[in-house]
Amino acid sequence: MTTAVPGQNRDVRDELLRTIDVIRPALQADGGDIVVKEVDEETGVVTVELVGACGTCPASTVTMKAGIERILRDRVEGVTEVIAV
Repeated sequence: MTTAVPGQNRDVRDELLRTIDVIRPALQADGGDIVVKEVDEETGVVTVELVGACGTCPASTVTMKAGIERILRDRVEGVTEVIAV
């Protein structure tokens, strides 16, 4: 499942979504998933929503910062922070 981010630069959006697709199977294996809500290319802030089991998991903060944010910052140029809503 790939989530479109309307109005975003196609190259940045495509790279972000390709990277999310690499992360997604690990989340789905635990009964969750991730939805990209917004990408602010000026600040590098990506807003996501963790859904399913990930949305209510007590370890979701660690998953966000130590997992998802670290991977996105390493693999997608310009990403500075990932925020869960």
